[in-house]
Amino acid sequence: MRTKVTLVLLFLNVALFFFIFKFERNWRTERASLEARRRVLGPEAADIRSLTVRNAAGVLYTLNRAGETWQLVQPLDWPANPAAISRIINELQFLEHETSFAVADLKTNGQSLADYGIDLEKPKVTVAFGNTPGATTTQLILGDTTKIGNRLYLLSPDAKRIHVVRRALADSLALPIDQLRADSLITIPVFEARTLRIQSTTRVALHREPASPRWTFDTPIVARASKDDTERALNELGALRAKSFVTDTPPATLPSAAPSYRITIEGNNRRETLLLGTPVPASATTIASTPATKTVAATTDYYAQIEGRTALFTVALPTGPQSLKDTLDQAQERLREKRVLDFDPAAVTAITLRAPNTPGQPSLTLQRLEAPANSAEAAPWQIIRRDAGDTAPQTLPADRAAVQRLLEQLNLLAAQNFTSDAPTAADLENWGFARPEREVTLTLSKLSSPSAAGTNTSNALTLQLGLASQRDNFAYARLLGAAFIYAVNPDILRIETPTTAAAWRERLLRELPSGARLTTLRLTDLTTNQSLFEVTLDEAGRPPATAPQAPALTTLASTLRTLRAKHFPQDGFTEKVLLLGEDRPWRYRLDATLALPGAAVGAPAPITTLLLSERFGGTQQLAGSQEFNAVFELEQPVVDALWSLTYRADPGPAPAPAVLKK
Repeated sequence: MRTKVTLVLLFLNVALFFFIFKFERNWRTERASLEARRRVLGPEAADIRSLTVRNAAGVLYTLNRAGETWQLVQPLDWPANPAAISRIINELQFLEHETSFAVADLKTNGQSLADYGIDLEKPKVTVAFGNTPGATTTQLILGDTTKIGNRLYLLSPDAKRIHVVRRALADSLALPIDQLRADSLITIPVFEARTLRIQSTTRVALHREPASPRWTFDTPIVARASKDDTERALNELGALRAKSFVTDTPPATLPSAAPSYRITIEGNNRRETLLLGTPVPASATTIASTPATKTVAATTDYYAQIEGRTALFTVALPTGPQSLKDTLDQAQERLREKRVLDFDPAAVTAITLRAPNTPGQPSLTLQRLEAPANSAEAAPWQIIRRDAGDTAPQTLPADRAAVQRLLEQLNLLAAQNFTSDAPTAADLENWGFARPEREVTLTLSKLSSPSAAGTNTSNALTLQLGLASQRDNFAYARLLGAAFIYAVNPDILRIETPTTAAAWRERLLRELPSGARLTTLRLTDLTTNQSLFEVTLDEAGRPPATAPQAPALTTLASTLRTLRAKHFPQDGFTEKVLLLGEDRPWRYRLDATLALPGAAVGAPAPITTLLLSERFGGTQQLAGSQEFNAVFELEQPVVDALWSLTYRADPGPAPAPAVLKK
């Protein structure tokens, strides 16, 4: 039984295989043959490299392909529009007929080629193409359109058949020259550009550093170029378009003979050069940008050519301040990097501040410490200073926010003008570099670029800041080892780079651990040695709700838990404080008793003390601490709380006047 079933299944498989091989194969072959018969052109259209379109009057245009790029040869020498040419080539390669009939059958029906609009002597439209640039071997002649169906008659290359095809081929061939030519003048994109050369009255050359977005001047000086400004200029050059082509009255001197501007951009194994000649007479125009803003952009038309091409055209060049023409005229300054320092703030490990023009002023170093393990916080900083006669340096915690601001200001420090690229010794002295007002040295784990340090080879940048002998509105900066002098904002001296430790000290002086608490507060007037108040705090560190000025006492207790300075007016603690130009003794003493976790039973409770000055300037009050070796300004909520505790409360509104009896 099983043998019979097996034999039957085997027979069915053989029959199915025979059916597929014999009939299905023939069906597919027939469909492929039918598709091939519908195609008007065969292998001759697979690799088109030249194409000419004519009408009865002559050649409309000629195109040649070099590599993957199409070029217009006639009526002008110009790059072709890839989209338009791709449309024509696709129409030719995939051209199919709806129907076709033999030319030999026309006489039998009493017809001729003229009945279909096909004139072999003077055809309406002829398209010829070939597989070699400059040579055509295949020709199609287009005739009339059909009366119905919006189709077109077309004579085959061998002139033996007339095909009825879609009108799309005729429409693509009928595109005007303005749509067949490429729109842009510079085709190298910004990301591909490797060099930029601008030659006018001066010669400027820049290059992009390998594997880097940085640009550098090669001529007329070796200096850093602005990446943003250079790429903006490249974008503006890439946005230029041919406004019109000149065929009748060319200028006396062609741009290729004597260019006013010669702009060359090099990319990956290719180079493009735009030549701008003289302005077109009476060409100054203004173009409104948007009706809403009513602003206008001034342009001037210039004669122009592309190097290596004969086509002469005009281009509208934007003019005015900060325009493309302004950039071309002053490329050495407009494209130059205005930032004085080139470094990565995250790579800075130490900052050293010196004041060479201030005798006896010690240098100060801000040093980055290692970040705590398994911590998301940024690494802390510390102050290192060595006073005269000290055997060991002094260290203090530094304010991380203040150091970060300094790094940001140094990184953003920009030239307001480029004062000199080759200063003399007299120039350096005049701008204050004989004894600079400030020297800022950045120690880095790595330099951003080899040129960033001038001639230095170590991983350090030293910025010198000076003031001119004839005071003006600038400070002057230079990088040690480089010749360039920059005029910069004087705030970098007045505000951003103080050399006193107090300016960089950490504002948070103390923060009690969570288990510690304040038990008592006592304020003493030192002029009379009398206690103004003494209050006992509860387990939560709050005064009794019934205590006078309870809100002020709560603010004071919270401040002593997290002691923070608003500002340090001086370095270190002193027994007297400078107020309003004179040294005065401290006015008050604030004592707080602490209860610390883990303290031995019966051990005396530690007391933390702050000395307080009188309130001055309306909103200012100073505090001093021997424990933290500091004199600092209190924050405003603390000043207000102390005011209500040291002075009598407001008596309230005056009583109403008595009414006189008549």
